Amino acid sequence: MTVAVIALAAAGCGKSSSDSAGDTSSSGKYNGKGIGLAYDIGGKGDQSFNDAAYSGFQKAEKEFGIGGRDIEPADNETDADKIQRLDELAKAGYNPIIGVGFVYAPAVKEVAAKYPKITFGVIDDNEVKADNVVDMVFAAEQSSYLAGVAAASATKKDHIGFIGGVDVPLIHTFEAGFDQGAKSVNPKIKIESQYLTQTAQEGGFSSPDKGKAAAQGQIDAGADVIYHAAGLSGQGVIEAAATAKVWAIGVDSDQYAQDALAKYKDYILGSALKNVGGAVYDLVKSVHEGKPEAGVVNGTLKTGGVGFADTNPKYKAMTKVVAAVDKAKQDIIDGKVTVNTK
Repeated sequence: MTVAVIALAAAGCGKSSSDSAGDTSSSGKYNGKGIGLAYDIGGKGDQSFNDAAYSGFQKAEKEFGIGGRDIEPADNETDADKIQRLDELAKAGYNPIIGVGFVYAPAVKEVAAKYPKITFGVIDDNEVKADNVVDMVFAAEQSSYLAGVAAASATKKDHIGFIGGVDVPLIHTFEAGFDQGAKSVNPKIKIESQYLTQTAQEGGFSSPDKGKAAAQGQIDAGADVIYHAAGLSGQGVIEAAATAKVWAIGVDSDQYAQDALAKYKDYILGSALKNVGGAVYDLVKSVHEGKPEAGVVNGTLKTGGVGFADTNPKYKAMTKVVAAVDKAKQDIIDGKVTVNTK
């Protein structure tokens, strides 16, 4: 498959990192140009949320022999920029077109109405209701609960921390689950909490320096396990934790396994996972096979849509911590525990 680097001609639409040819599937069912993927703040290379989406994009390209175009966000962009970006992908014939992140909801709603024969997906939002829109949402509170159990079980100081990228309801969900999970282990545990910015435009999801400074502050205050839900900014959290030789807990992707974080991986206890890549792949597969998904697709512990990565051998060796996390997971699946979202 030939991949050529191209740039969008339209102003304000961000950078496009790949474009591949491939108009039909071997079965003849698929007649789109390929997959359109528009990244959230932080873009590809965040080793977290956007990279999880890209993994599903890559898998679908390879398995189905179809093309794809993935586009980076622009700095300080508006909803109008996102609308323009999705509109250009639709005009070019990409199908499905996926907005990575709840910030794409208004753009997906508007553009999907203009192109009823194209399937659109939006990740982390369930408010867009249309026959050709798939809302891909995840029970992040459940995976964050497991992160809280792991943190409270692993801490030596009964003092842990949470760092959210932006002070918005979605990230509150991560904090709520984390706090509840930690307090299920130790009701008196001390939890530091900080949001890097009030708005995404201020860089809360895209500033490793902000993440590093916040984590250092929590470490100085005594926390020895820090969980982040901060996108690209989380790389700074992980760096600070590794430098101080305390635990970090990653998010969305298995951050222990990310090449860009390899030098810090010994201090990544685990990661609260969202199977964004799987959701992207499944949507593309459904369109490719001529039976597009529609409506809300929920990723939970029970469906495998969220989870907790255990790839660090040091984590696996902590048998009591592993047992606590495994029990918490089963309790949630069995309905014995209902996890807070606020």
